[in-house]
Amino acid sequence: MRPFPGIIGVARTESGQYSTVPPGPFGGNMDCHELVEGTTIYLPVFVEGALLWSGDSHAVQGNGEINLTAIESAFNELNLTIEVVKGQSLTWPRIESDTHWITVGYDRDLNVAMDILEEETLKFLADSKGLSSTQARRYMAAYGDCRVAEVVNQLKGVYCMLPKQPIPVLVPNPVIGTIDSFVTHSVDRDAMQAMNLAAIGMIKRLQAMKGLTALDAYSLASLAMDARIGRPEAGASSLHCLLPKSLWVNG
Repeated sequence: MRPFPGIIGVARTESGQYSTVPPGPFGGNMDCHELVEGTTIYLPVFVEGALLWSGDSHAVQGNGEINLTAIESAFNELNLTIEVVKGQSLTWPRIESDTHWITVGYDRDLNVAMDILEEETLKFLADSKGLSSTQARRYMAAYGDCRVAEVVNQLKGVYCMLPKQPIPVLVPNPVIGTIDSFVTHSVDRDAMQAMNLAAIGMIKRLQAMKGLTALDAYSLASLAMDARIGRPEAGASSLHCLLPKSLWVNG
């Protein structure tokens, strides 16, 4: 179990009634499974008092959330420490853990969400580390661990984890199975098509290797798969789906 609130956000600028389904700059249904105990989320405030809200509690959920399936839960309590950080300007939420800073991007088009993520990440690196645009791009390419949070809540979501301490350059995402994970991989000019092909490939692999029905494989992938974004390629997006073999007793 790795519980986290799928929804945590503040009131948006516009008054009125809105669906809780789509996330936005206000946070909301971000479904970022890095928001576990001990993390901090920084949210821009649009109205007096912020009007913080939460819900959609998950016991565990995979990256990508490809069909709304997670292990749903209901928290008896959610302890939050709230601080007002004045003099700061945020366009999108940011997340902080003990080891990483996390930037995000959301849009109906996964390609645009990835563009927003890149812009937010480069801005963070420029502001926090004083890097030039070129230096920030190199840093993101070398250290940025970028993943898909969700593709189902009207808006698609992506995020990038940036280590607080220097670490070895990230190893490229696998394109074939590893000792720990089943892996599928796809490259396409359209990021959503690459995501679809990689996810469908995982579903078919689970059907063939584990004898699951298509629906069971689809659901399992949604709650346990890790959808990762490969390093940028000219005119193409690379998506990698990993599923831990430890889900089965005998691998």
